[in-house]
Amino acid sequence: MSTHPLNQQPHDVQALDVQAHDAELVELRRRLAAARLPERETVNPPGADPARWQQGVPLAVLEEVVDHWRTTYDWRAFETRLNRIGQFRTTIDGLGIHFLHRRSTRSDATPLVLTHGWPGSVAEFTDIIDELADPRDPTAPAFHVVAPSLPGFGFSDKPTSTGWGVERIAAAWVTLMGRLGYGQFVAHGGDWGGVITTVLGGRHPEHVLGIHTTLAQSPPGMTTDGLSPLERSWAEETRDFWQHRSAYAKQQATRPQTIGYALVDSPVGLLAWILDKFAEWTDTTDSPFETIPLDRILDNVTLYWLTRTGASAARIYAESHGGVNRVDPRLRVEVPSAVSTYPRDIEKCPRPWAQERFRQIVRWSTPEAGGHFPSLEVPESFVTDLREGLAAVLAAQPRRL
Repeated sequence: MSTHPLNQQPHDVQALDVQAHDAELVELRRRLAAARLPERETVNPPGADPARWQQGVPLAVLEEVVDHWRTTYDWRAFETRLNRIGQFRTTIDGLGIHFLHRRSTRSDATPLVLTHGWPGSVAEFTDIIDELADPRDPTAPAFHVVAPSLPGFGFSDKPTSTGWGVERIAAAWVTLMGRLGYGQFVAHGGDWGGVITTVLGGRHPEHVLGIHTTLAQSPPGMTTDGLSPLERSWAEETRDFWQHRSAYAKQQATRPQTIGYALVDSPVGLLAWILDKFAEWTDTTDSPFETIPLDRILDNVTLYWLTRTGASAARIYAESHGGVNRVDPRLRVEVPSAVSTYPRDIEKCPRPWAQERFRQIVRWSTPEAGGHFPSLEVPESFVTDLREGLAAVLAAQPRRL
């Protein structure tokens, strides 16, 4: 993978034109053709039914996706989209950080940082950035959009020592936005991006005008007393997820290096590891491809493969699930906050719990459809929801840029 500098920007920000070497794509196809697959899962039925995913990605599904990846998928089309949006790198705290940056043509645009999570990447945002920056509706709010790749993800550098937890990443985002001339900005995130966005609002209120998140984690120790039946079911679902469906997180939090060998060496292993989460965490009946085009998922997986970031991305769990880098349980967010809880997301926080951390919730949204990856699953309604949330945030914020 090569990155070619186009021109030098102020403050040591370098524009990039990213292109994979042909040999890397040939090698990927060779490995896919030579893959050794296990026998079919032992659950029934073999046809389209949620039960067939009980043991993980069904063999028949994986075989079809591997064949498409090897024979049909076009990485160059995704590269073109990335380069058209605008790709850049800068060094912050000794680490190279990659980011997409799309300035709006509107004079009233507000700077916005979008933060992805795992097993996502900036690929989650490529199809919505243009609409956020220059909306077709002239009355809709516009944004100067910045979408960084987390440390160890995509074209950002891989940390060579511990310490890059969510607090340090949030501080790096403040530095990044400042280098781009954005002294104040709004922020959105989901998954780890939601945690980082929470830290941004809580630790850096002088820079953060307000936040929108799809992950509103409460402080520890909350009780279900006084919750509505729906809120109680949310709490139970979230508890069930962490007790019974979070083995991947425990593995990556405790032994990221071990799973990393498979993720970096085997494209089929990487695909299965990521596809399993897209299947389980989307608002679908049987397959994630019901709502997310196959090529959009392969954009994301191929980005992990070509940058060899399966192990380094997994380490964010080791950095931030415990120890000194975890979210401070005492952290409170005083800036205006908008929270959207999608019906099939893996963590759903009751509003009374969320209000213990987010002290100024100006909009609380429960969209009708969508799961953990709403920008990919329901992009049009996600953009509308994000705009409305950030509009409420800005309306409640007395400061102006």
